[in-house]
Amino acid sequence: MFKFLKEKLKKAVSRFSRKVEEEAEIKEEIREEKVEEVKEEVKEEKIEEEKVLEEEVEEEIKKEEEKPVEEVLEEEIKEAEKELEEEKVLEEEIKEEKPEVKKEGPIKEIKKEPLVAAGAEEKPKKSFFKRLFGKKEKKEEKVEEVKKEVKPEVKEEIKKELELAPVAEVPEKKGLFKRIKETFTTIKLSEDKFEKLFWELEVVLLESNVAVEVIDKIKTDLKAELTTGKVSRKGVYDLIEDSLRESVESLFMDQHFNLLEEIKKKKEKPYVIAFIGVNGSGKTTTMAKLAHMLLQNKLSVVFAASDTFRAAAIQQLQEHADKLGVKMIKHGYESDPAAVAFDAVKHAKAKNIDVVMIDTAGRLHSNDNLMNELKKLVRVNEPDLKVFVGESITGNDCIEQAKLFNEAVGIDVIILAKADVDEKGGAAVSVSYVTKKPIIYLGTGQKYDDLTEFKPEIIIKNIGL
Repeated sequence: MFKFLKEKLKKAVSRFSRKVEEEAEIKEEIREEKVEEVKEEVKEEKIEEEKVLEEEVEEEIKKEEEKPVEEVLEEEIKEAEKELEEEKVLEEEIKEEKPEVKKEGPIKEIKKEPLVAAGAEEKPKKSFFKRLFGKKEKKEEKVEEVKKEVKPEVKEEIKKELELAPVAEVPEKKGLFKRIKETFTTIKLSEDKFEKLFWELEVVLLESNVAVEVIDKIKTDLKAELTTGKVSRKGVYDLIEDSLRESVESLFMDQHFNLLEEIKKKKEKPYVIAFIGVNGSGKTTTMAKLAHMLLQNKLSVVFAASDTFRAAAIQQLQEHADKLGVKMIKHGYESDPAAVAFDAVKHAKAKNIDVVMIDTAGRLHSNDNLMNELKKLVRVNEPDLKVFVGESITGNDCIEQAKLFNEAVGIDVIILAKADVDEKGGAAVSVSYVTKKPIIYLGTGQKYDDLTEFKPEIIIKNIGL
C-alpha cells in the first residue's frame, strides 16, 4: 500500500534535508568571515579607546605637575585647614557626648588622641611632602581603575557589534557565547531559498496525486519550521520528517465517528444509509462488506437496489444479498430510484429491521440529469448517513469526485475502496482534508472481511513517516 509514495517521499526528504544542510554550510562560512571582521574592528576600536583614555589621564597628570609650587602649596594649606576644621567639629561632637573629657585637660591633649568616628578604622596622616609627591602615584592608580571600569563597557560594545553580524536571531536573555554558538549550530533559511529547495519535494507529492491544497498545507507547516525558527544542523532530516508527519496527521478530520454506535443511538428504526459515487468505484462491493460487518454485530439489514440504470447492477446486488442472507427490495429496470429506496424504508419499518442500505446508480459527477436523480432520492428518503465510496487508485479524480458529490448532496463520511492496490496514496492523504469529512473504512480486498477501520496511523506507516 502506497509503495510509490513511500519510496519517492523518502528519497525526496533525504535530498531536501541534504540541500538544507549544504545551504547552512555556505552561510556558516560567510558568518565566520563576517564575525571575524567585526571582532577585528571592535578590537581596534577598543585599543584606540584605551589609548585615548590613557592620553587624557596623562594630560591631566601633566597639568597637575606643571602647576607652580606656590599654587600647589596654597592648595595643600587649604586642604590642611579643611581637615583641621573637620577635627574641631568632631571634637565638639565628642564633648557633647562625653562631658567628662572637659575635666581631663586642655584641648591639646585631646588632639593627641586619634579622633575617629565610632566603628571607623584609624587612618594615619600623611606628611605634607608625602601628600605633595604622592599625587602622581594617585593619578597612576586612577588610570588603572578607569581602565578596569571601561572593560565591561568595551565588552558590551563587542556584544552590540556581534549582534549586527548576519547571524540567527536568538532570545535577548541568552549569553554572548551561547548566541555565537547557536549561530554556527543552527539553521534558518530565507523564504526564497526555502521555495527553491522545496520544489523537488513538491514534485514528488504531485506525482503521488496529493491534492494541491494538501501540498500547500505541508509547505506552510515546513516553512514555519525552517524559516521562522532555528533547527539544529544535526537534526535537519528528523525535523523535516517530523514536520511532514504532523502535517499528514492533521489532514484527517475527526476520527471519532463510530457507525455501530450511531445506528444503536437512533431511537426509531431503521437507520438509512445511502452509498454514492461514480461507476466502478466499488460501491456495491463496499456495501456488501459493510452489511457483513453489521450482521456480525447482530444488526438486521435490508438492501435497496436503487441503481436502476443498469440491469447488471441489480443482479450483482442480488448475488451479494443471497450470499449474506439479506432481503433485497427491487423494482424493474429504469424505474424510479427514489421509489425503490422509499419501499425499502417502508419494508424495514414494517419488519422492524435495523438498517436500510441503498445502492445508488454510479453516475458521473458532471452529468446534471443523473445528479438531479440522486438529489431527489436523498430529498425523499432523508438518509441518516450518506457514504461516498471512492476508488483510492484514481488519485486526484477521487478527490474531485468527492468534492462535487459533497457540493451536490452533502456527503457525511468516506470509504476508500481498493486501497490495498494503491501505490501512490494521494487520495488517502488528501480526500478528508479537502472535503472536511472523515474516512471511516478502507477496502483492502475482495472478501467480505476485507474492510479495515480507518486510522491515521495506517497512512503514516505506509508512506514511511
